[in-house]
Amino acid sequence: MIIEAADLVVRYARARRRALDGVSMRVSQGTLYAVMGPNGSGKSTLMRALMGVVRPDSGVTRMGGIETRAWSRRALAKAVGAVPQAEHLAFPITVRDFVGMGRYPHLGPLRPEGEGDRAAIREAMGRCAVTEFADRDVTTLSGGELQRVRIARALAQEPSALVLDEPTASLDLRHEMTIFRLLRSSADRGMTVLLITHHINLAARFSDRFLLLSEGRVAAEGCAREVFREEILAKVYRWPVAVREDPVSGAPQVTPLQSPPAS
Repeated sequence: MIIEAADLVVRYARARRRALDGVSMRVSQGTLYAVMGPNGSGKSTLMRALMGVVRPDSGVTRMGGIETRAWSRRALAKAVGAVPQAEHLAFPITVRDFVGMGRYPHLGPLRPEGEGDRAAIREAMGRCAVTEFADRDVTTLSGGELQRVRIARALAQEPSALVLDEPTASLDLRHEMTIFRLLRSSADRGMTVLLITHHINLAARFSDRFLLLSEGRVAAEGCAREVFREEILAKVYRWPVAVREDPVSGAPQVTPLQSPPAS
């Protein structure tokens, strides 16, 4: 499953500038691909455009070589597991049943779960370490526990790709590491993973390639040495930074400098 965007342009009504302005990117199979950038840079709009939720003004998005708009919603839900930044839980539901919702694209409105469905749910819950919560109401979970459950629901679909918008937002260190390690292992298993994140140091440690957005445009794209450059990051985030190699992981690590940006 390859995820692509070519010359993507999205402009919202009454907006002063384009939310996306000529964005192109390509996520190969088995790659953990991190999309980064400041608030308002177009990261979430890119996810919505890739998933067919937002219709671009021009350009094209493709999933598995097929234009996103040519996919049926059910077929796309089978192929791509999406984890949005937030969602409203409208009614009480157990963790096991919530994860089981990931099987809906396979089941349709009438067919009950079979053994294959139950096995997929068990495996997804096991990989996300949420089996012990199976009988709990999802509304009783902590933020980190709920995020793992939401990812388990996406994995229960048995998709070829995962697309996630800020899955570690507001989580503590342990839960951040748990989720990044889970996404890394998913990519190592051959899954295509596109991750939108503000955690640029964790992205640098775990991801294969990077897209850095600034005001809807591509500021940099490529491997770590091409994207994690002090002059690029300082311009995009409007703050001076130092980039050094982490002595343990060997990945670049970004440190904001104390001096304020030039006026």
